Amino acid sequence: MAHPKLTKLELQILEALWSLGKASIREIQEAFPEPRPAYTTIQTTVYRLESKKAVRRVRKISNAHIFEPIVARDVARHRLLDEILSFFGGRAQPMMAQLAEAGKITLEDIHELEKTVRKLEQEKAERMRKPK
Repeated sequence: MAHPKLTKLELQILEALWSLGKASIREIQEAFPEPRPAYTTIQTTVYRLESKKAVRRVRKISNAHIFEPIVARDVARHRLLDEILSFFGGRAQPMMAQLAEAGKITLEDIHELEKTVRKLEQEKAERMRKPK
């Protein structure tokens, strides 16, 4: 199944649902910082997320529908990252250079990233050595 393309507001709503687990539209709206989007804006966007199969209704309490996310946080992040990387020809290096030029990444960030990459490469090498 193809992962849906998500808008900024849709990602913010999903972020609220990932934090809350399950929530009504009112609870989702209340998870936003002030000034919050209008209730009807959240409602319309949640219904759009439902049509994209990113959320689903799990039950109804009185007049309120309760929604939960279907799309996992890491899946949404990977989709967004792939979309961003497409602006850089699918390569991370030009994106990292842009982040550095914009002052959005520090040497400490790069050292932490280097540790992560080394750890992942080591784990991959260990998996390759294990017999099946």
